[in-house]
Amino acid sequence: MPSASSAGPASFVAGILFYQECDSKMYHMKTASLRDLRYSFKKVELLLRQGEEVQITKRRHVIARLVPEQSPVPPELPDFMGRMRAIYGIKKLKVSGADLVSKDRSRY
Repeated sequence: MPSASSAGPASFVAGILFYQECDSKMYHMKTASLRDLRYSFKKVELLLRQGEEVQITKRRHVIARLVPEQSPVPPELPDFMGRMRAIYGIKKLKVSGADLVSKDRSRY
């Protein structure tokens, strides 16, 4: 069995295989295995809600990438009050709309 100080990509310590991390790892992107997706999806979902991009791995190979949904820009609504002022001005009705509705409902 190789010693714990071997310079290869993997080393054995007490019969357990340890992989050395790559120096060029991108820290802005998180990784999750298929097992993580299955058993602890809430953690992956939390990363996505925080805007993190998550790489999905199977047997240490990236097979997919989860990208958080960009929040769509809400459509700009027209200025309805401005339109009403342009059509009707600032005049007030003699009878309110609620009075008209209650009068209409009581006639039956």
